[in-house]
Amino acid sequence: MELTEAQKKARRSRSIALGLVLAALVVLFYVITVVKLGPGLFDRPM
Repeated sequence: MELTEAQKKARRSRSIALGLVLAALVVLFYVITVVKLGPGLFDRPM
């Protein structure tokens, strides 16, 4: 089964969109975690 150029372009567009959505979710979860833990998160000793 061979994909047409239009199908390949549509698949690539969907893949890029899915990647961007996943990256946005990762950033969102990171920001929520930092906000919940508070600003003292980075001031504690290692």
